[in-house]
Amino acid sequence: MNRIRQFLDPFLMILIATVLLASFLPARGQWASVATIAADAGIVLLFFLHGAKLSRQAIWDGARAWKLHLATLGMTFLLFPLIGWGVAAVPTIPPMVGAGLLFLTLLPSTVQSSIAFTAIARGNVAAAVVSASFSNLLGIFLTPLLVTLLMHTTAPGGGLSMSAVEGIFLQLLLPFVAGHLLRPLIGGFIGRHKGLLAKVDRTSILLVVYTAFSAAVVEGLWQRMSWDELLLIAGLCVAMLTAVLIFSWALGRTLGFSREDRIVLQFCGSKKSLASGVPMAGVLFPAAMVGPIILPLMLFHQIQLMACALLARHYAAQAERDAISDSGIVPAIASPPAR
Repeated sequence: MNRIRQFLDPFLMILIATVLLASFLPARGQWASVATIAADAGIVLLFFLHGAKLSRQAIWDGARAWKLHLATLGMTFLLFPLIGWGVAAVPTIPPMVGAGLLFLTLLPSTVQSSIAFTAIARGNVAAAVVSASFSNLLGIFLTPLLVTLLMHTTAPGGGLSMSAVEGIFLQLLLPFVAGHLLRPLIGGFIGRHKGLLAKVDRTSILLVVYTAFSAAVVEGLWQRMSWDELLLIAGLCVAMLTAVLIFSWALGRTLGFSREDRIVLQFCGSKKSLASGVPMAGVLFPAAMVGPIILPLMLFHQIQLMACALLARHYAAQAERDAISDSGIVPAIASPPAR
């Protein structure tokens, strides 16, 4: 049971339950309006708290190991989008499936899991903190820009309307900047109540997922989405993640990074943030599109956790073997029992 829990993210199970709830009991009419207002308020609070959490010291520290951070950002906002754009352009892939896969490739990296896996793998944790934080900070600006550049021709109804631009400013940028400017006043409170941010993160995501899938179900999502398409999405997520994991490790070797920094590049450069992606989709796309758009992201999120958990354990075991080898300690071999 413990092994199952290590591979299955409990929050993902709650997300699946939320999708099922929206599938059988979607918000309609007045309740849909109430749910939408609550989800919008959650997004504003979420980005306000994220702005308050990010220290200016972390921003300045990001400029020091510029080679590693630039390589990580290149993986996140250049290689991944190119892969997503190529996949979405394949004629045999359904347009909405391609749009969802492309959108997930445009998102910033995760923060908590990237740092946690780097720590488990004996990587450079300090660099992982800076890389993941920088990725999320830049993602607030770069993801909407990339959506504008790449999704207007691939997503049905894609691109940014004036209402979407207004939503980005009012729900993402303005709260984030306000939170950061108020950090000297509320930063201590945020630091003492880290659990609060986690609860706001998860509650906001659940609200957006419920309202998004409710709107999509009302518009006939499950009549349009087949099991074959779900399997196709899962297979393509595995293929994209595998390609990026292999490329990131090879790139780290080519650039002469240490083992610890290669781990940072691989874990921070290969992940996509569910916490950022779901609220952004709620702002960037029409309500009926959000459900199918974030479906690939939800599948990718679980796949990346499982793959990186295996890799982190492998690297940790490898580090232990190297440490034993360097110290010259030879593991004791038990002698055979006396006859």
